[in-house]
Amino acid sequence: MIAPLLFFMVFGIVQFALFEHAAHIAETAAAQGVATARLQGSSAAAGQAESEQVLGQIGQAVLVHPQVTATRSPTTVTVVVSGHAEGVVPFLSLPVTATMSGPVERFTTGVASAGP
Repeated sequence: MIAPLLFFMVFGIVQFALFEHAAHIAETAAAQGVATARLQGSSAAAGQAESEQVLGQIGQAVLVHPQVTATRSPTTVTVVVSGHAEGVVPFLSLPVTATMSGPVERFTTGVASAGP
């Protein structure tokens, strides 16, 4: 009677660990995408490609069916990575989403003000 409860607890702990790991992978991929897309002369497509490359390198088995969307306005970049955590508990599919944003780099020429 205790064995099924113990197995359920162990599988629950493993499932939670996989969920957290998948969340960190999604956050890392989104952060790398923002870092690439926010560069001067870069694009949202470059950020999306960078996120997909990171997912291919570190998240193939943990983050299942990942989707990446990247948008870039004149002032901000946003990358959203979503998917599902790999499951060990049958019929349990935990969604994972990470959103990162950052300002677009732009160089301006400033005029130094003269002090008194």
